[in-house]
Amino acid sequence: MKNTIDHSTAAATFNKDVERVNWHDETLWFVRSKRDKSAHAIPEWETLRETASNIKNNVLSNMHHYLQEFEEKAKENGIIVHWAADGDEHNKIVHSIIAKHGVTQMVKSKSMLTEECHLNEYLADNGVEVIDSDLGEFIVQLRKEPPSHIVLPAIHLKKEDVSDTFHEHLGTEKGNNNPQYLTEAARKELRDTFLTRKVALTGVNFAVAETGEFVVCTNEGNADMGAHLADVHIACMGFEKLVPQRKHLGVFLRLLARSATGQPITTFSSHFKKPREGQEMHIVIVDNGRSTQLGREEFRNSLKCIRCGACMNTCPVYRRSGGHSYHNAVAGPIGSILAPNLDMKKNADLPFASTLCGSCTNVCPVKIDIHDQLYKWRQVLVKEGYTPTSKTVAMKGMSAVLANPTVFKIAGKAGRFVIKNMPFMVNNSMNAWYNQREMPTPPQESFREWYAKKQKESKDKK
Repeated sequence: MKNTIDHSTAAATFNKDVERVNWHDETLWFVRSKRDKSAHAIPEWETLRETASNIKNNVLSNMHHYLQEFEEKAKENGIIVHWAADGDEHNKIVHSIIAKHGVTQMVKSKSMLTEECHLNEYLADNGVEVIDSDLGEFIVQLRKEPPSHIVLPAIHLKKEDVSDTFHEHLGTEKGNNNPQYLTEAARKELRDTFLTRKVALTGVNFAVAETGEFVVCTNEGNADMGAHLADVHIACMGFEKLVPQRKHLGVFLRLLARSATGQPITTFSSHFKKPREGQEMHIVIVDNGRSTQLGREEFRNSLKCIRCGACMNTCPVYRRSGGHSYHNAVAGPIGSILAPNLDMKKNADLPFASTLCGSCTNVCPVKIDIHDQLYKWRQVLVKEGYTPTSKTVAMKGMSAVLANPTVFKIAGKAGRFVIKNMPFMVNNSMNAWYNQREMPTPPQESFREWYAKKQKESKDKK
């Protein structure tokens, strides 16, 4: 999705439909609540989080070793391994595999990496039809929209929207909003896709260095259907998906689904180790800026992410601004610390789309310090000159006021006087705060004045 407007402008557009915003907010909070119940049911939950975080620390510190080990084992298993420096090279590799087999159609399961690399658009431009088989991805693909959430791609849509979309594209009964009816319509449409596509592409949730295998987690089984029926299976992964040993999967699989949707485990956790007889299996390992992030000491922890979406479900800004307002493949808090690494100028607005409340960090299953990284990115972006001039000037002015007690005192009195006696000076469209909220009633006195008065009263009593 091209960056045409910044987060705040896109969020304002999303917020025009108040009913939808409230529904979006409540639905995601419901998912967050399910996560809490599931996590609190496990006494060792915090131990699992700490263990997962330490395993990922080990991987990030020994990435060169684990990548070589994984490649060696995967090749021994009969998997063809490819390396891609960036999204463009990734897309060319995938297309070359498809072209080699003379195929013009492909079925794909959910893969945020391919969204990051804009694979669908690239293949379409090169004459390859791609069908996304995940239900949520299938819906947004029909609507020509990107996913708005990494786990729940169509969470911004209500069942009425899906009904209208299916009526337009699949010929379903107009106005029939029954979820079972709509799901069956999608199943019927996709069945032929699974049976006729000779090439299937999946994402990768975890790759095991010790064995050269990879794991794909789904609730619909669509990745399995595509991969097991196709003659060619292509798996695409960012190199951070590695874990050292198979036994470590027990930690991450217990964390992933509980953090994402509150389930004990995903319905399907499928292990792919070698191609079946007569099948060709490829895995494309992608960098696309990850090496740069790995080298940034303050931001390397972001590569621990297992794409559960828990930070999105809890974030008050994401819940009320919608995933598309982030103009990036990965939205929400985690996307806001990953995106600037890829393009600081394009994504300079995203680290500021946060209250820094820390809820994202609290729910992260691998203990990424998300809100701290958001704050650090703001400092980097200001220093590099990627913030709007108006914001930079305003922040410098505020810094000067807050650094001088006398100026702060005078400014406070002036502010209270203006709000009380000349409200039109602040209650206008030029005040971004007033555009979204009512201005507060000005206090009769400042805290300093109140404190000084109380101190005086206390002394007088003595």
